Amino acid sequence: MCLRENEMAFFKAVAEMKGVICCRCSPLQKAQIVKKMKEYTGLCIAAIGDGGNDVGMIQEADVGIGIVGKEGRQASLAADFSVEEFNSILRLLLWHGRMSYLRTALLGQFVVHRGLIVSIVQAIFTIIFYFCSIPVFNNYLLLGYATYYTFLPVFCLVFQQDVDHDALVLKYPNLYQTLQKGRLLSARTVLTWTAQSLYQGTIVMLLAILFFNDSFVNIVIINFSALLLIELLNLFTEIRRGNLLIYSCMVLSFMVYVASVWIFKEYFDLSSVGIIFILKVLAITAIAWIPVHIIKWICNKVNPSEASKINQHLHASGEFELEVCFITLITHIPVSYTHLRAHETRHDLVCRLLLEKKKKKKKKKKNK
Repeated sequence: MCLRENEMAFFKAVAEMKGVICCRCSPLQKAQIVKKMKEYTGLCIAAIGDGGNDVGMIQEADVGIGIVGKEGRQASLAADFSVEEFNSILRLLLWHGRMSYLRTALLGQFVVHRGLIVSIVQAIFTIIFYFCSIPVFNNYLLLGYATYYTFLPVFCLVFQQDVDHDALVLKYPNLYQTLQKGRLLSARTVLTWTAQSLYQGTIVMLLAILFFNDSFVNIVIINFSALLLIELLNLFTEIRRGNLLIYSCMVLSFMVYVASVWIFKEYFDLSSVGIIFILKVLAITAIAWIPVHIIKWICNKVNPSEASKINQHLHASGEFELEVCFITLITHIPVSYTHLRAHETRHDLVCRLLLEKKKKKKKKKKNK
């Protein structure tokens, strides 16, 4: 009746709710409710169901989540994500959903930057040499630049984390709320990456011509070497919490490039490679990368992210270990409910026991 006669008033009221439960509705009605909510709210709608009558609703939503239940696997097979229990949705949204958005935003923009900087180098080269149709890099070098020279470090971006443990995201939901503002993937971030590509590509090409103006082959090797080093250092700048895997991939990629220089000698003039050559390459790399790194470092210090604030607070207060193991303890440590105080939940009990244990350690240190 509401959908037929008072559709606008009904969905205006529904839009004010934090969640909507479709109970005793036909599959078509559930799908209609999801469709109309998308139209009236303009928000990203997630639909959660566990039965075959929820398939239409799940497929109509922006994000469909299916729960494997007693009614079968129809909902889970039709959904974008499948979970075994309803309480897994909290972890799916706050941890996996958040990290997926963070990693996808960074990876997508970095890949665009990686291709744009090569285009800018080619454009500057064409302008300087009277718009001749000579490519700076041949097809093999461009293929290597997009694959085995930079593939491993760029791919490792999908493994990075801005917080030390998923328990922190569950403990501090405001980490998830900051991503809802869309600041990691916006017009401002795209323009920032474009400006960075323009600056670094221009610096690499102009300084390569200034330092190596005697041979075109020298310009090729200096440009390509500087570009590869700059991209690896840009990855270092963007990594918020590095690990051994990421740094190993960066070193391995550079070693692959050094080995390929000796293998494909027809594309590189090795007679010019020496101490002076290496110093000039490092100088170009430093001029192109250090200013960008300093600016981003200052911006992170002046306006740190929520994750940085929480990590700094926990490390400074000495509560890091407590917070990291907090969720794990709640779900795995067997706690006797006879120890519960009045109006105290299992969550509060574990927290109290951990704090008491921490106070005992401090007393032992003072006594010593």
